[in-house]
Amino acid sequence: MCPFFFSLHCLSIIRVLIISSLYQYGFPEQNRRERLRKLALETIDIAKDPYFMKNHLGSYECKLCLTLHTSEGSYLAHTQGKKHQTNLARRAAKEAKENNILQPAIGPARPIITPRRNIIKIGRPGYRITKVRDPVTRQLGFLFQIQYPQISEDVIPRHRFMGAYEQKVEGPNNAYQYLVVAAEPYESIAFKIQSLKVDETPGKFWTHWDQDSKQFSLQFFFKNDKNVMFEGMSAPTTAPPVATA
Repeated sequence: MCPFFFSLHCLSIIRVLIISSLYQYGFPEQNRRERLRKLALETIDIAKDPYFMKNHLGSYECKLCLTLHTSEGSYLAHTQGKKHQTNLARRAAKEAKENNILQPAIGPARPIITPRRNIIKIGRPGYRITKVRDPVTRQLGFLFQIQYPQISEDVIPRHRFMGAYEQKVEGPNNAYQYLVVAAEPYESIAFKIQSLKVDETPGKFWTHWDQDSKQFSLQFFFKNDKNVMFEGMSAPTTAPPVATA
């Protein structure tokens, strides 16, 4: 027998054996997709799947992955694939993050810890203090003018009144309170004033930050027993308060 003919005969036999084995045991890809489809049928109710949609052309779509499928079986096999499972995990992580932001955590609130900024202080600012008196109610008060020529950008001076027992610099004395003013990078400064009630009615207490001259102004008056007599009255707008010192 011719060797060439024998080789062709052997190749034909091998090809027949390969094709018959594929038909007998099935194609690997088809078997895999069929297994995935059966698994999806057992675990997924396609009627309740929010990502399953049938379009006007009669084909099926996955709204999560934006893929097209010719049959329900093809879609079900797709739901068990890597792409769909990855997108499901991403969507779940996104929804969990949004829920944590919108819904308060159950249990005691944790304190918010802000990182401490290392700011080099450049000393105390210059200031001027003027005693003032309301010409109508005769209330006494102070006008503070503080200079911040090297204040940090986008920083506005802040202030607060501090009780005698809040400060740790000197022994507490109920006869005094402190007005504290702070602006970075300057050191905070405090003014020791009488422990009287501050009149916070409109026109009696005001602050102003002049961005051009870098000057912070604060003026207030103390309350007194005669305020009720002049309730509803205000000082003339044409003349500023008279300085007594």
